[in-house]
Amino acid sequence: MAKSFKYLIYSVLMSIAVLCVANTRASSQELTVKLLQLNIWHEGTQVPGGYDAIVNEITRLKPDLVTFSEVRNYKNTRFNERILQSLAAKGETYYSFFSNGAGVLSKHPILDSTLVFKEKGSIYRLLTRIGGREIALYAAHLDYENYAVYLPRGYSGSTWKRLPAPLLDKKAVLADNLASKRDEGIRDFLLAAKDDLKKGRLVFLGGDFNEASHLDWTAATRNKFDHNGMVIPWQNSLSLYKNGFKDSYRVLHPNPVSHPGFTFPAGNPAVAIDKLTWAPGVDERDRIDFTYYHPDRDLRLIESSVVGPKTSIVKSQMVTEETEDHFIEPLGVWPTDHKGVMTVFKLKINKTQN
Repeated sequence: MAKSFKYLIYSVLMSIAVLCVANTRASSQELTVKLLQLNIWHEGTQVPGGYDAIVNEITRLKPDLVTFSEVRNYKNTRFNERILQSLAAKGETYYSFFSNGAGVLSKHPILDSTLVFKEKGSIYRLLTRIGGREIALYAAHLDYENYAVYLPRGYSGSTWKRLPAPLLDKKAVLADNLASKRDEGIRDFLLAAKDDLKKGRLVFLGGDFNEASHLDWTAATRNKFDHNGMVIPWQNSLSLYKNGFKDSYRVLHPNPVSHPGFTFPAGNPAVAIDKLTWAPGVDERDRIDFTYYHPDRDLRLIESSVVGPKTSIVKSQMVTEETEDHFIEPLGVWPTDHKGVMTVFKLKINKTQN
């Protein structure tokens, strides 16, 4: 009898455990959240059919959230209204708000919008909700002057003229980088994001930084891509990392040799090469478009890809990349001189949060 009773208790406990596991699985699920960063090169105006290509790529890729760089609102047009109407004509519903420089799209209704930084560049914040979690999405287009990645390659990052020789003084390169307004923009972003994180929000930052990453100019790449032996701790990527943010592409692809992930300058057969290059005599390829995120226990990074052509410009020649980067290639016209970044997350939610 004692053994039968013990077996009965064991069976009951096991049944309860199985039910608990089943209930846990039933009460939680994961949503896919796709983020696209894309510099649209003056709203696609530099490429024949460029604007329509922007619309077509978003329609094809169907990102949940988009961060744009180079929103211009030409001739008193409002790009946000125009792009929403064009996407609606394709059967795609998005939300946005008026901005200049950087811009955003969201498949989810906007709860709030804020101009975070506006000084030789811009950063905007969109607040939305996905699966019960508030999302703070920041879109950046940072100062393009003092483009210090050109200095070690022998070009000025302000006049774009060739220098007598490459600048190989690390302190001087970093000082020139700080002469831009990029660090002020990242400072203001971090201040705003700190408040979002205190409120339990998920925080993302996408943009054209016009600056490289400390994760790319490393000992492994010092003699590649015309780095001319330089290992450079670029300040703004370091600042983001010191404050807990992660570079989505480098998290999944940590090797900058096998996966350089270059986003500029993109090859584009619809545009003359001299309009695609700013340093025509050197290898100027860099990864300057990013999607950063702050880790969260409910957030799981699963994919990060380069969006755009496999071709790049190197020393005024269009070359095909032979790296291990994963490309999402365009189906037709490519609208810009940059490549984009598509990052995919899984967001764990509880049904009680909906």
